[in-house]
Amino acid sequence: MTLIRNQDIIDSVADALQFISYYHPLDFIKAMHQAYLKEESQSAKDAIAQILVNSRMCAEGRRPICQDTGIVTVFVEVGMSAIFEKNRIIDDLINEGVALAYSNPDNPLRASIVSDPDGARTNTKDNTPAVIHTSLVAGDKINITVAAKGGGSENKAKFVILNPSDSIVDWVLKTVPTMGAGWCPPGMLAIGIGGTAEKAMLLAKKAMMEPVNIQQLIQDGAKNRAEELRLELYEKVNQLGIGAQGLGGLTTVLDVKVLDCPTHAASKPVAMIPNCAATRHIHFELDGSGPAKLQTPSLAEWPVIEWGNNLNSRSINVDTITLQEINSWKPGETLLLNGKILTGRDAVHKRVVDLIEKGQALPAGLDFKNRFIYYVGPVDPVGDEAVGPAGPTTSTRMDKFTESMLANTGLLGMIGKAERGPAGIEAIKKHKSVYLIATGGAAYLVSKAIKAARVIAFEEMGMEAVYEFEVKDMPVTVAVDSYGNSVHISGPNEWRARIGKIPVEVIK
Repeated sequence: MTLIRNQDIIDSVADALQFISYYHPLDFIKAMHQAYLKEESQSAKDAIAQILVNSRMCAEGRRPICQDTGIVTVFVEVGMSAIFEKNRIIDDLINEGVALAYSNPDNPLRASIVSDPDGARTNTKDNTPAVIHTSLVAGDKINITVAAKGGGSENKAKFVILNPSDSIVDWVLKTVPTMGAGWCPPGMLAIGIGGTAEKAMLLAKKAMMEPVNIQQLIQDGAKNRAEELRLELYEKVNQLGIGAQGLGGLTTVLDVKVLDCPTHAASKPVAMIPNCAATRHIHFELDGSGPAKLQTPSLAEWPVIEWGNNLNSRSINVDTITLQEINSWKPGETLLLNGKILTGRDAVHKRVVDLIEKGQALPAGLDFKNRFIYYVGPVDPVGDEAVGPAGPTTSTRMDKFTESMLANTGLLGMIGKAERGPAGIEAIKKHKSVYLIATGGAAYLVSKAIKAARVIAFEEMGMEAVYEFEVKDMPVTVAVDSYGNSVHISGPNEWRARIGKIPVEVIK
């Protein structure tokens, strides 16, 4: 029998979460590099380059790959012959490790978890509790898989119960285009089939932790139905032309994973969960000899990508920008922003719109007139950083506030990630505004363009407060121009026409 010490569990979970915050899995890096080498869409290739450069920077600097450092999911397999120290349950030990990791002063991770989710939504301050799944297995060791799942990709999870004769491929190809780009492709699609509703979702989440190995499967050939499904979906999803960041291109998924289990004869439960360009997970074993020893990867494993500010990009001074200049920007055009921008996510937008509707003034010093707002919740800075990793959040969450913000505050433009919905686009077109995107999955790279930061309003909201960032050559792409034209519609349509063999209804 093996004695597992409480502190070994705590320290191992904390070390694992720090490790995956700045080290991508190497199989993912290899697959992303292959996608970069074959990509023909220049905008998609540039986005992948930023993701790879960001990944190497994070590995070197040991800073988070993404500002959204995730909701922690843990799978624990407990050997039935293992012995634990008394007085503590394993969930408490894991959550202590989570809290320790997220409050590490050398690399603080963003606290994103809120309690009372349909009420006060109060931040728990240390990213606890984790979502923990425990099972008993043979043996005297403990095997733990730790993942940190970003909200943007988790929000795109889908579930359906199909009829037994229905095609899973048809459902996936119909569903993926409706997911938009908020899950930061290219990434993985994990699919769980069978069991019951909750079992299918759990299978999909487990599948997400498996190695990226689709190229090997292509070479070896499928040996069962699940592998046949992987190959068919990998080919056909990429034929949709969605591409990196939804800009249109050859690679939308790096791999497709499938796990299945028996189900009721009348049912076919199917779950699909995407993993993003900031995929983070690791497995370790505890055998009683001490905390897990995680193998530090060599920087030689990362490709050297020559990426710099595009010479064809326009340099823009946002402090002196005019409507005439904004009206000249075209979807897909790259810009380098200079000057001062404000930040704000869902909570700020709701609070501001509520004040407007009540006829109340905004907090002193908060003025959106002729300003740009960046949808971001940054990681806390360390050392001489102005701000920690500060990549964009999914912009569709702000769509319901956009008309009021543009009509009542004098706001000029917005910066976020992924597409805008019909309401957001209509408001942009109506007010001759503009929507720009930064690359999701390149948070540390983006933060290097932020030279100064200070809180302007709502300081009590933590990472959701309004900051003023002073930026220099911040790389962005025009996603929706002042006439309402969206690159997230035109880009995938163009590349679907080039490579697609599947009749897919155009998303408008």
